[in-house]
Amino acid sequence: MLSSLNATDFLERLRGKKLVFVGDSLNRNMWESLVCILRHSIRDKKRVYEISGRRDFKKKGFYAFRFEDYNCSVDFVSAPFLVRESYFKDRNRSFDTLRLDLMDRTTSMYHDADVVIFNTGHWWTHEKTSRGEDYYQEGDHVYPRLKVLEAYKRALATWARWVDKNIDGNRTQVIFRGYSVTHFRGGMWNSGGQCHKETEPIFNTTHLAKYPSKMRALELVLQEMKTPVLYLNISRLTDFRKDGHPSVYRKEYKTAAERNTAEHSQDCSHWCLPGVPDTWNELVYASLLKAGRGSWSS
Repeated sequence: MLSSLNATDFLERLRGKKLVFVGDSLNRNMWESLVCILRHSIRDKKRVYEISGRRDFKKKGFYAFRFEDYNCSVDFVSAPFLVRESYFKDRNRSFDTLRLDLMDRTTSMYHDADVVIFNTGHWWTHEKTSRGEDYYQEGDHVYPRLKVLEAYKRALATWARWVDKNIDGNRTQVIFRGYSVTHFRGGMWNSGGQCHKETEPIFNTTHLAKYPSKMRALELVLQEMKTPVLYLNISRLTDFRKDGHPSVYRKEYKTAAERNTAEHSQDCSHWCLPGVPDTWNELVYASLLKAGRGSWSS
C-alpha cells in the first residue's frame, strides 16, 4: 500500500529546505542511500555536490549535499549518542565519560532544519557503554556503575527535552529511526563475528530477534513529548535481511592474506547499497506524505 518513492516529487517538496540525518554510522548509511536516490533523478549530476568538495564520507563529522536546481540540501551530522562525549578529571586521573544530561555539541547544525531524522543505538552496545563502569556522567557525578538501558533512557530524556525546547514543531518534522538489527554469527563485530555466507533473508519468523528493549524505552519517551515525532519502526522488517550486509565485501582484496584478514573483521551491522536503507527512505517518504504537514500536504 506504500506510495513508491518519487525522487522528483521528494526534491520538489524539499525545495528551499534542509533535511538532516543526525546520529551514528547507520544513519550515515541511510543518508548515503537518500542522496543516491535523489541524485539519480537529476539530469546534470554536476548540479549535485558535497559543499566542501569531499568524496570520502566515512569519517566522523558533518557532510552536506546540495541540490542546486532545488536550492535544498540533504545533510548528515555525526552524533552517535545524540548526547555529549566528554571527560572527567579528578585528583588522580582523567577519563572519558558520556554526559547523559547534555546534548552533543552539534545541535547548531540541525536545530533549524525542516526535516530531522535522528537515531542512536549501536554505540550503546560497545564495551565501555555496555559495561557502564565509571563512564556515565550527570552534572559533576560519575556513576561507578549504571546499567546501559537506564543510561539510554536518561540520554533519550535529555534529547526529548532539547527537542521540545528548541525545535519548532510547526516548522520542523522530527523523525526517529528505530534500531537496525545486526547479524553477527560466532562472535561480535570485534571478535570474529561473521555473515559472509548468508545468501537469503530469514524466512522463519521464529528466528527473528525480540523487539529491542531500547525501542520500548523510546516509545515511552515519545508519548511524553509535546513535539510530534514520527517513529520509523524498522527493527523487525530489517531483521529479516541477514543477507544484506557488506560482510567481507567492503573493498577489493588483492591477496588471499588480505581476504583472510577481512573474514575476521566483517561488517554485519551496516548495509549494502542499493539495499535495506532504501526501504527506510521509502518509509520516510510515505510517512511524510501521510503526516501531510507543510510542503508534504497533498
